[in-house]
Amino acid sequence: MQHTVTLIPGDGSGPEVIAAAKKVVEATGVNIQWEVAHAGAAMIEACGTPLPEETIASIRKNGVALKGPVTTPVGTGFRSVNVAMRKTFDLYANVRPAITYPGTLSRYDNVDIVVIRENTEDLYAGIEHMIGDVAAESIKLITRKGCERIIRYAFEYAKREGRKKVTAVHKANIMKCTDGLFLEVAKEIAKEYPEIQFDDSIVDAMCMRLVMNPEKYDVLVCPNLYGDIVSDLCAGLVGGLGLTPSANIGETGAIFEPIHGSAPDIAGQHKINPTAAILSAAMMLAHLGETEAAEKIRAAVSKVIHTGDVLTQDMGGSASTEEFADAVIAAL
Repeated sequence: MQHTVTLIPGDGSGPEVIAAAKKVVEATGVNIQWEVAHAGAAMIEACGTPLPEETIASIRKNGVALKGPVTTPVGTGFRSVNVAMRKTFDLYANVRPAITYPGTLSRYDNVDIVVIRENTEDLYAGIEHMIGDVAAESIKLITRKGCERIIRYAFEYAKREGRKKVTAVHKANIMKCTDGLFLEVAKEIAKEYPEIQFDDSIVDAMCMRLVMNPEKYDVLVCPNLYGDIVSDLCAGLVGGLGLTPSANIGETGAIFEPIHGSAPDIAGQHKINPTAAILSAAMMLAHLGETEAAEKIRAAVSKVIHTGDVLTQDMGGSASTEEFADAVIAAL
């Protein structure tokens, strides 16, 4: 079966990691036709926007995209391309696995956590304004619909993947309306899944517990802002952002991407770790029904890291981006 996938290299070091991931996917033998499209800072001069209409049309047509990281200015300039894509295609579920691979520079063993992050509302809805020149106000929007679909997605994910526990992360002790609604809905939906253990945790306590005993947690479901923070914390538990993939899932589309930034300071130096992009591509293959190929990629990545002969700089080695990808292909 042939799959058509939109391929977005991104900018900075994005093209390097996406080229590596593409090469690994092709080595599995899965029949994929790549439709290259572009997004990011480089598109502003060419198209007047970081997210051209041609790219949006390609994703809408194909329903699946593999995307590299793109540069977003801090504090000024255009808003995040990632946020724009999530809103455009209503990609409400951000799935971020954090798994310990023996051989990485992690202090922890046996971490296997999946953060399910709501992707479209909360403070990331961007409803904010200035109050004269003396203050700035941002509105935290939480809807029942948004809570219901992300929490149900988390329980369905746990059920499908054989997970045992779902933890709802919130700050309902302070934000009693917004986070209170999130927690209320979580408790309601948990009753529909008696076979899955459910608990909840205040977000600050959750961060402490993850650092102290990460092996006690399985699936974490979070509103948008907390999910962003907690998923980066979980990435730190397993060795860093270079090892953590992600999926952005909606009813009619899915975009897969590493969660790290574009690292423009090392662009073109061929030393960025492509593991997150390769594992994002594996998540994409699983989404397309190519589960055997996806598992082979994950096993090959694990083998290469565990063996330790071909590692990138962030993992304590000296291999290039391309050398690591080639080692994964050899391990397939």
